[in-house]
Amino acid sequence: MTEALNQTFDYAAQAAQFAEQTSAPAWLDSLKAEGIKAFGEHAWPTRKTEHWKYTNLSALTKANFAQVAPANSTDLSADIAKPLYEIEGLNAAQLVFVNGVFNSSLSSGIDALTASGSVEVVRFSDANEAQQKAIHSQLGSITLNDQHMFSALNAGQLEDGVFVRFVKNKKTETPLQVVHLTTAQDQAFSVNARLLVVSETGSQGVVVESFVSDKASQTALVNSLTECKLEDNAKLFHYRLQLEQEDIIHLGGMHVEQQASSQLESFHVGLGGKVKRVDIVVNHEGAGAHCDLKGVYLPQNNQHIDYHTCIEHKVPHCTTDEVFRGIIADQAKAVFNGRIHIHPDAQKTLAELNNRNLLLSNKAEINTKPELEIYADDVRCAHGATIAQLDEKAMSYMLSRGISRQEAEVMLSFGFINELLDDLAHHSIQEKLRPILASLFDKGPFGKDESLTRHIV
Repeated sequence: MTEALNQTFDYAAQAAQFAEQTSAPAWLDSLKAEGIKAFGEHAWPTRKTEHWKYTNLSALTKANFAQVAPANSTDLSADIAKPLYEIEGLNAAQLVFVNGVFNSSLSSGIDALTASGSVEVVRFSDANEAQQKAIHSQLGSITLNDQHMFSALNAGQLEDGVFVRFVKNKKTETPLQVVHLTTAQDQAFSVNARLLVVSETGSQGVVVESFVSDKASQTALVNSLTECKLEDNAKLFHYRLQLEQEDIIHLGGMHVEQQASSQLESFHVGLGGKVKRVDIVVNHEGAGAHCDLKGVYLPQNNQHIDYHTCIEHKVPHCTTDEVFRGIIADQAKAVFNGRIHIHPDAQKTLAELNNRNLLLSNKAEINTKPELEIYADDVRCAHGATIAQLDEKAMSYMLSRGISRQEAEVMLSFGFINELLDDLAHHSIQEKLRPILASLFDKGPFGKDESLTRHIV
């Protein structure tokens, strides 16, 4: 057996042992046991594993991630922490976790949010008997641990999580922001993040997931899992903002169940990392459900990012609009695999999938695979993918108008994703993201020119 194989098996063994050492409330023991068992039954992904063909997990073997962050690393001052995740103008209630541990001093607004009676928010560890029963009945019910290795590991390593319930026929205007902040440490460590959202019949709510870090080189492995259940006529605005420093490893999943006439608007943004992988699965279980799934990914340097999406149309009259755009620079690599599966009973389906990519370097790489699998005959579906470089005609036009090449490159690159930002329902999130994303493009041969960032935002 080769040394590389030995290392991967060592990681799997360490992860399983670490899962047995973590402690969750006793009423979650059965879910933890199921997760550990399912994780142990998975074969380690290799280049011959179709869904992991272009994503190498060898980074997991370079350090011992089977440990938590040092206890003294979980306290952080507001002056340092808040600028990393604060979204000015959003006025969100915030639950903040630092290196996997809940930080009450940084969290705010939860009591005021729940006092309205339109939403319930509780950590698993603080749940009362009724909440425990609700969480236990819903948690893991739509996540297929036998198909998603790191979702199983998340369940096995479960210690705490967040339960959100949007109350029946209530409209919640105040967003809930769940923040997972990591800081650089001398030792490698794991963060296990779990979120369960239940949108009851006729409810409406907003959830923002923010994954951020300080700027120092990261040593964390973040394994995050989000489950969303939308009952009849419920509407959920969901944002997943992955803005961590480039050395972090992040393995994430989002699993959704939609019942009749429910509406999901979900937006994802991902900066690249050492390894970043997000699996998104949406199940249309009730007629008339609509899913609007958008996202942008922007790896650079030697970063890697991978989005795998799967939309399961199981019933008639459901619609999906999925658009992902990527800008890949330097020697970075990106992977996009989008699948829409139309089951035999899903007549009258309307579904579109589009993936567009812009390569800013001859060494940048994208592996894209849009898929349609259709077993119904009365549907309207389309899918497509494009890979291109900056438009030379547009570049020549801008140069002829006295715009510098560097500024023209920034404007054309940012314009490629700005259309998706413009469509976001919450303007304050647009304003938060624009300067962050714009700053990725303003690095010329002499370093960063902040005047370019100001110009396009």
